[in-house]
Amino acid sequence: MAVFTLPSEMIGFYKKHIDYISDHAVDPDRRRNVTKDEAPKHYIDIDHYGTHPFEAVPKQWKDAVKKFSEDTLQEYGILPWNIEKMMYNLQEAFTNQDLDKILHYSADIGHYIADAHVPLHTTENYNGQLTNQKGIHGFWESRIPELKSEEYDYWTGTAQYIEKPIDKAWKVVKASHAEVDSVLKFEAQLNARYAPDKKYSFEDRGNKSVKVYSVEYTNEYDKMLNGMVERRMREAIITVGSMWYTAWVNAGKPDLNRFGDKEISDSLKRVQKLEESKWGGGNH
Repeated sequence: MAVFTLPSEMIGFYKKHIDYISDHAVDPDRRRNVTKDEAPKHYIDIDHYGTHPFEAVPKQWKDAVKKFSEDTLQEYGILPWNIEKMMYNLQEAFTNQDLDKILHYSADIGHYIADAHVPLHTTENYNGQLTNQKGIHGFWESRIPELKSEEYDYWTGTAQYIEKPIDKAWKVVKASHAEVDSVLKFEAQLNARYAPDKKYSFEDRGNKSVKVYSVEYTNEYDKMLNGMVERRMREAIITVGSMWYTAWVNAGKPDLNRFGDKEISDSLKRVQKLEESKWGGGNH
């Protein structure tokens, strides 16, 4: 959906490659299964840093390393700094007019920005394991959109230039973290009113019967959240488009039409096929 926020100079290029970007937006999750340094890029347990964590943690990477050490930052997640790094990687790819890397980093940064818009990617209690709510991560992130996404309004307006990507990344994380209490509190309240046989149901997935949160329970939770999931998805869409746009502007607005009908390199295709065979399905 972020593709449709782009200006005319970019949208044709991104529409041509929309299937690639959509298919490879899950690559960072797949890499988590085989690359030990990948996982911290997807989250930041900001509440580890005390009562006022956004004042305690320096926004700039070098300052944060100096204060807390790189090992500590890696242990509790580096999501906002990783978004900034991916942003500059994408900008460099535009500058060098490198088709493979433009598409690769466009897909990757889209994934990490989406992660930053999920409240449970900003807390040590990321799956409700500390409050006897295990499974809430997938409930919020996957089950609600599975049932409700067709009702969502995905038009978010046009991409805007972002003056300081690192500040934007932190702003997103702060907004997501502000929702954590509601995410947990409302599910706990709902759980107290529902018997297990009403909370869960079984659905056929392929040749398996899978235990899922029931439609009734999911709809009630979504109602209590007052559209939070849709709002965070909409914010993610416009942020992704704006980051792509900003990287392109900072690279001097290269002419993307020059790529014409050029496809990604055969060497990259071979690498991707090899990686996909190693990764398998891969879940977040």
